[in-house]
Amino acid sequence: MSYFEISSPFEVETGTILLLEPAWARENELRQQLLDETYPKPFVVDNGERRYLYFNVRLMQSEMLKRTPNSLELRYTQKMMAFLLFQPRPKRLVLIGLGGGSLIKFCHQRLPGAQLTAVELDPDVIAWREAFMLPPDGSRLEVLQADGAEYLENVEKGIDALLVDAFDKTGFAPSLANREFFESAYAKLSGNGVLVINLAGDKESYAGLIGEAMHVFDDQVIVISVPDDGNHVLFAFKEHYFEPRWRWLHSFAKELRANYGLDFPAFVQKMERSSKLGLARREAFRRR
Repeated sequence: MSYFEISSPFEVETGTILLLEPAWARENELRQQLLDETYPKPFVVDNGERRYLYFNVRLMQSEMLKRTPNSLELRYTQKMMAFLLFQPRPKRLVLIGLGGGSLIKFCHQRLPGAQLTAVELDPDVIAWREAFMLPPDGSRLEVLQADGAEYLENVEKGIDALLVDAFDKTGFAPSLANREFFESAYAKLSGNGVLVINLAGDKESYAGLIGEAMHVFDDQVIVISVPDDGNHVLFAFKEHYFEPRWRWLHSFAKELRANYGLDFPAFVQKMERSSKLGLARREAFRRR
């Protein structure tokens, strides 16, 4: 696919801007729309070494290092993979919110035994899949253009890991920010399935989500912070009487680090601390 290219008009992001526009589009108009944040589609900044997906210059959605396109460059995406501590061999994995495809590419490469489905509402986001080097749909991968909540209502049960990283220009996707979504997620997860949600942006934009998750998942929720990105990551566990074996998990984390190249020992340390301090409950009540 060919893209409309202009030099970056932004001071903070240098390089080339790639746009989903026809060759006859007016460059000056597009440049002004980018600057005043009225440009209606996601766009890409390419600085030669990396590509970034943006909704506007303040809301970076994804980052890809071009020489290693399947790596996880953003810290919060690495921490979302901490579900492997509890579900190390998922057979079915669903991602709601495609972005630049970092998570689905990593899982496609590193979890060959998993069936992967990515659900994305915005067709203009899906249109960037080639620019971010997503593999084509095949026997193990399917990218769907659909509302994540509606998809979850109709999909078969038995999802081992449900990863949610769904944002628009205003914040967390509204159709997912309610109890019905969590009840649907709980119903469709396998017996020891894990729900993982990236919580980002203004904390008010996801106020109440942690409390809803704790209600539906019977308080079996762990929330950890991602200081590098200003995010939080929520893990909710369906397993009845969920009791992490922390000593064993610290040992297992070293094995996962060797297999996947991510800092699982730091992840489990943070999760244990959060669990024992009751940070999820504290965050849920603080935002009421």
